[in-house]
Amino acid sequence: MSVNQAPYPLSRFRRTRSAAPLRNLVLESTLSVHDLIWPVFVCDGMQERQAIASMPGVERLSVDLIVGAAQEAADLGIPAICLFPYTDPSKKTELCEEAWNPDNLSNRAIAAIRDAGVEIAIMTDIALDPYNINGHDGIVRDGVIVNDESVEALVKMGLAQAAAGADILGPSDMMDGRIGAIRAALESEGHVNVTIMSYAAKFASAYYGPFRDAVGASGALKGDKKTYQIDPLNGREALRCVERDLREGADMVMVKPGQPYLDIARQVKDRFGAPTFAYQVSGEYAMIEAAAANGWIDGDKVMLESLMAFRRAGCDGVLTYFAPRVARALIG
Repeated sequence: MSVNQAPYPLSRFRRTRSAAPLRNLVLESTLSVHDLIWPVFVCDGMQERQAIASMPGVERLSVDLIVGAAQEAADLGIPAICLFPYTDPSKKTELCEEAWNPDNLSNRAIAAIRDAGVEIAIMTDIALDPYNINGHDGIVRDGVIVNDESVEALVKMGLAQAAAGADILGPSDMMDGRIGAIRAALESEGHVNVTIMSYAAKFASAYYGPFRDAVGASGALKGDKKTYQIDPLNGREALRCVERDLREGADMVMVKPGQPYLDIARQVKDRFGAPTFAYQVSGEYAMIEAAAANGWIDGDKVMLESLMAFRRAGCDGVLTYFAPRVARALIG
């Protein structure tokens, strides 16, 4: 940054703030509908909508309604949606076999969107918690989340999603070595154009509670996820994880949660230059909605400002439950 600018009054920063056209000319960052990915929750049934109490305005949708949601997003110009399943508890097991069932909720939703010809990128989640009777992202043996056996399961899950027609796989599990294993399997099976957006810097955060309600993992979770997710105090470790995942074949990387970790997003973008995303997680969404419902903030203005912060921090895009509302606000 230059230190040679003229002193006041020769230099007046308010000159370029004095009118909207001038402010627009000197914008350093922009927020566009093309920066959005919309996370959506899939449930069983037909014409089924299930409200999520801890996420006001967000619903689980049956596969037939998910197709309509995907078309809505495409019509708004949102480039991608991300699917998360609410799995019937009777299908949750120790080994998580439902995760790679070609006919599971996520894969049926992918196929339905593809069959409907909706022109939108489909992103998926790769983690075992929606299918795990223990609520963890990996397989549990004697109270320990085992890494390598979990990676084998995640590879099968990723291949099933790719075969169903997913464009972007989102490994969110934080097991060591899973990106390399998934990338090798995709290449071996001919899925050479399927991209990987790695949840490379996913922190053991307290912001995930409403999401776990949404996918039905809250009651199932035994213990915590601190043995595989990053300690919130460890920024340098997060950067090492990002570097590893890029070396193993990730095309894009993600920081999660979002706004509390903008410092990490900025460092990731500056250091690696790779496509960098952040997830405005359920807790962030719920706090904005709760404050707005109580009249403490202007919800729409805070919604937009929160997303501007991601762009200013260097993020190429954001996963946000606000995506349709933001798109409508941006396109007027």
